[in-house]
Amino acid sequence: MGKKIVGMITGYPGLNQIDWLWQQTPHPFGVWDNIQILAQDTKPDFLLMYQFDFHKPRPQTRWWKRLCQLHKSQNNAPPDISSQFREVPKERTIYLLREPPLEKVVESNKANYEAAKEYCGYISGPDDFAPTPDYMPAIWYHANSFRELNEMPPPDKVKSCSWITSGIDRTLEHQRRLAFLKSLGESEVEFDLYGRGLPDWAGGKGSLKNKWYGMAPYYYNLAIENYAANDWYVSEKLWDSLLAWCLPIYYGGTAADKLMPPGSFLRLPSMDQKGISYIKEVTATPDAWYQAKDAIAEARQIILHKLNLLNWLSDFVDKFD
Repeated sequence: MGKKIVGMITGYPGLNQIDWLWQQTPHPFGVWDNIQILAQDTKPDFLLMYQFDFHKPRPQTRWWKRLCQLHKSQNNAPPDISSQFREVPKERTIYLLREPPLEKVVESNKANYEAAKEYCGYISGPDDFAPTPDYMPAIWYHANSFRELNEMPPPDKVKSCSWITSGIDRTLEHQRRLAFLKSLGESEVEFDLYGRGLPDWAGGKGSLKNKWYGMAPYYYNLAIENYAANDWYVSEKLWDSLLAWCLPIYYGGTAADKLMPPGSFLRLPSMDQKGISYIKEVTATPDAWYQAKDAIAEARQIILHKLNLLNWLSDFVDKFD
């Protein structure tokens, strides 16, 4: 029996490559167990709507420009987007919302869930008001192959602590993180900072094309979520840190405690002077990393195999066989 093809559409600009997620499987061409992920396949067996925004379609996407131009020439009605679902039946169409339920976007998220009910048989997101509240299946942003991540021993650790973040300040949560960054930078804590759009006062080392190089050589990594107020949300910030064999110093909600083995990450108690003192104490020696090494190894296998979005999709498809 052949592999079932899973296509994908998204509201994320620029995410339109055919090889999306291929790095998350040891097999060629996006194969995982009973499925093959081919994001742009024109006639897939299943369709993943991945952070698709029904109410603010991305003008950057070519298909949306063409569709709008066509309908503008015919009438003033909004374009019918059903053709973009590639004739996949409703029961085989999946809607996964992955952004945190920040106060600024809650109403938009609720509207997207409601709109998805017309097209999708399964609708989920990391918030209590989703039709099916659930953790986000794992994706990660290292360029390493799956086999390399799966089989590698810990890389050489030569520095203490890093933080990869950005200068985005659109929400109160972003602003709070930047305020903590400023306080941390003014403290005696030694850490290397990487990221895009950081303010001049941050003293960052610059942006990274591959996050691996800003994590793998470090014992510790600061993994600070944009949202920490529910039991569902945990993002690639934690997965990337662990896959690079770092011991994350994590600030986020309780989802991580349910998904990861005990001792595989440390909890930052707060984003204030107490938190800064904690980071300073932990990163003064590599002792905590050595104590956590076995738990980190276990966590990495859970991320790569169990939480992997491809594994989640495979399990979903398996229910139809």
